Amino acid sequence: MSNSIQRDSREEVIDLGRIFGILIDHKWLIVSVTLFFTLCGITYGMMATPIYQGDALVQVERRSTVSPLGDLRNVLGESNETNTSAEVQILLSRMVLGQVVDRLGQDTTIQPVTVPIIGEYIVRRGIKRPEFPLAIPYIGDYVLRSGIPQPDFMKRLPYVWGGESIEVGRFELAEQWHGQDITVERDIGTRYQVLINGQPVGSGALREVSTFLDNQLLLRIDAFDAPPGVQFTLNRRHRASAIGSIGGRLEVAEVGGRSSSTGMLRLTMTGPDPEEILRSLDAVAETFLTQNVERQSAQAEQSLAFLGEQVPELRSQLTQAEQKLNGYRAELDSVDLSSEAQAAIQRYIDIEGRLNELEFQEAELAQRYTSSHPSYQTLLRQKRHLEGERAELNARVNELPAAQQEVVRMTRDVEVTQAIYVNVLNKVQELEVAKAGTIGNVRIIDRAQLSGLIAPRKRLIVILATLLGLMIAIGSVMLRSLLRQGVESPDQIEAAGLPVYAAIPFSNHQQSLERRVKKRGSHSPKEIMAGVLADRDPTDVAVEAIRGLRTSLHFVMLEGRNNRLMITGPSPGVGKSFVCINLSAVAAKAGMRVLLIDADLRKGQIHHAFGKQSADGLADYLAGQVSLDDIIQPTGIDDYWLITRGTAPPNPSELLMHPRFAETMQQLGERFDLVIIDTPPVLAVTDASVVGNHCDTTLLVARFETNSVNEILAAKRRLESNGLEVQGVILNAMERRASSAAGQYGGYYFYQYR
Repeated sequence: MSNSIQRDSREEVIDLGRIFGILIDHKWLIVSVTLFFTLCGITYGMMATPIYQGDALVQVERRSTVSPLGDLRNVLGESNETNTSAEVQILLSRMVLGQVVDRLGQDTTIQPVTVPIIGEYIVRRGIKRPEFPLAIPYIGDYVLRSGIPQPDFMKRLPYVWGGESIEVGRFELAEQWHGQDITVERDIGTRYQVLINGQPVGSGALREVSTFLDNQLLLRIDAFDAPPGVQFTLNRRHRASAIGSIGGRLEVAEVGGRSSSTGMLRLTMTGPDPEEILRSLDAVAETFLTQNVERQSAQAEQSLAFLGEQVPELRSQLTQAEQKLNGYRAELDSVDLSSEAQAAIQRYIDIEGRLNELEFQEAELAQRYTSSHPSYQTLLRQKRHLEGERAELNARVNELPAAQQEVVRMTRDVEVTQAIYVNVLNKVQELEVAKAGTIGNVRIIDRAQLSGLIAPRKRLIVILATLLGLMIAIGSVMLRSLLRQGVESPDQIEAAGLPVYAAIPFSNHQQSLERRVKKRGSHSPKEIMAGVLADRDPTDVAVEAIRGLRTSLHFVMLEGRNNRLMITGPSPGVGKSFVCINLSAVAAKAGMRVLLIDADLRKGQIHHAFGKQSADGLADYLAGQVSLDDIIQPTGIDDYWLITRGTAPPNPSELLMHPRFAETMQQLGERFDLVIIDTPPVLAVTDASVVGNHCDTTLLVARFETNSVNEILAAKRRLESNGLEVQGVILNAMERRASSAAGQYGGYYFYQYR
């Protein structure tokens, strides 16, 4: 159990270390991508349109109603706290915002035609339009001196730079054209052109009213400060669109405590134009104040109208009651009222006055609530109670003598009607005074003021862009590493059951040569294969590794039946020719007579390394065109000979299967101490299987991060199916990577003399 836990922990550490190593290996890629995103974030932060925020503060006060009937909330027991929910909705309503649009003319927009992408930044920064000589580096002064005319493409550019402006004095457009862009282009002199969808529809003169589109467009431009060709776009938006634009940028929130309403409303608006924000906020607050005053005044007007209808009727009732009382008194000559009768009359006056007040209140409530509303029901209960008291009083009056009963009733009618009439006249006067002094219950506390810049938040943008770039870079590196199936360490090959005879580091000298070749745009095998590394730079790390391979092969081939070594690979481009050339060279320098045979009759390029031609090679000998001695060529290195591939034949596999090839291998094995044969890739053609039957030792060359383990095993199975035994693998072009385990296995290969 403990061993299993230790093994799992070790694997986890190795995995984490490999991940960290992958990041270290690609650190410059990660840094470059991160810096690129950081620069993009900085650029966006600089060029993004700034968004400002402004705010204003208004108060909705709780005041008594201007109705002559008093404050119904107190009568009905309702709360006196201010409820601002309705005011918030009124502020955001089309009624208020529509008046703001009409007041500020925000249904009309004037936009410059700017340079794509960076145009707004240019206009915002006020960058002046470049002149023609300055726009051409190096030769601008010469162009100016020579008087070369400005090209047409630079004469009438439509883009607005810093400094150009237009002043529109009148812009009337038929409703059917609302929402359509009207382009105005500066022309020569005092003229301008009007275009729709890029097509001219007419021209006009500055400071003159011009008509277009069959009198559906009236336009007067008072000033147009811009070079010819510069364009501005006019647009008369639909009123609903303009209202929606303001409403989308306006926020209203109550300020203060959460448990109770404070009546303080904060108006907040955002946008790119600070002056437009201030104008819009002030207009919203003032429009809200104005409509509130108008609403209060309308309430007073409505109450005055109601009372105005009551005054003539009450006057008529009072006159009739007085005439009736006087007539009755004259008829009976005189009737004295007892104290009880006088008290009843006074009580009648009180009850009728209160009932009259309730009737007025009922008339107002009927406009606001239904008869089933609790407030309405409360008023009706009070009214029924007073009517009950009046009925009891009538019953007591009926007990008086008949003459006094009639006098009491008539006197009651006169007194009650007179009291109500005087009360109504007083209310009318109070209401007229209240109407004249109506100020509403809305007050502007703080006028509009800019709160500051809210976007773009440059520091946050740069930080987020940097983090995004870092995540994308790391994610790409990890995904690439996950998808890459190439061998990264000898351990992977040995885990598949194949011994690794050498891990050859990538040669710095060879790398420099390839870089020079790629820089010149040439991919000629002659240039890449030029020279023998073991002869040019004997101390190169790759040569040191090949010397180790030579030592390992010495003991392996001692047990073999012949001295012939075949080196092949699973796929092209793994460096098997490089290994063959330099292995032969180090073996020759060790005192062995070495022969290198290029058995890749199709695309063999070994002759380029020695500056020779491929003619008169192995293919020509097998075809019977030259003798064996004619194809064995010296390489310029002692004890080192070469047989090139010869002229590319149409049937390379058949030539290699000819009995003459077997005889040749036998003769060459007797004449030389070591014969190394370079063959085509195993998985591409069958030539390697044919050649391998004449060699006792076979090695596979795999390239670092190019060939997968499955590819190597497939090549091994292909050779074994033809009766060949693969002794081991050479891992070529190893690179020092923090993510690989090469440092543990073959780090000594990176040691070299300085």
